[in-house]
Amino acid sequence: MVPPAASPRMSPDTRLPADPADEANAQNLRWMEQIKTGDTAALEALIECHQARIVGTVAKMLGDESAAEDIAQEVFLRVWKSAARYEPTAKFTTWLYKITRNLVFNELRRRKRHPTESLDRPPNDEGAPPRSLPDPAAKTPDRTLLDGEMQAAIQRAIDALPEMQRMAVILRRYDEVPYEEIAETLELTVPAVKSVLFRARTALREKLQHYLDG
Repeated sequence: MVPPAASPRMSPDTRLPADPADEANAQNLRWMEQIKTGDTAALEALIECHQARIVGTVAKMLGDESAAEDIAQEVFLRVWKSAARYEPTAKFTTWLYKITRNLVFNELRRRKRHPTESLDRPPNDEGAPPRSLPDPAAKTPDRTLLDGEMQAAIQRAIDALPEMQRMAVILRRYDEVPYEEIAETLELTVPAVKSVLFRARTALREKLQHYLDG
């Protein structure tokens, strides 16, 4: 009788591939430990890693690219000031998104109290051009113009969402944040996040039906 083949053993040198998300979080935590000691180089590295994402999230939340960098700068200033008290009870990016959420929601409420006209786009003007205007000297293909119009329409539809729905959509659609992390960021349950996203997507489809039909 032939004995059963022995199960292959993993040699000590064999390593399972690391999860990139875990590796990225570990690096963020190393930077935070260094920032706690006043290491400005670590802060600069952390900012370089996350700045584009935070600026993009803020810009989409406010519908205002000109204010996004100022808010993002305040986000990282909060990181610097809070570093000594920081405890990694969740993913670093969750904590970073919470800081961003608080500052953006405060800014949205401030704007409601003190509405001002945007230099980029007249308020409530459905026919306004996209924020990034094409070069008038350049010949732009019709397809590019249509894409620009579509993107402007999408941003207007997102702007019209309640702030909680808006944040959930931006984190999920643009940053591809997992439901669990969105739930922690917004201090909701995962089913509540899915419900918020369902309502937001329904509202967006209604506002963009003209483009979807076309």
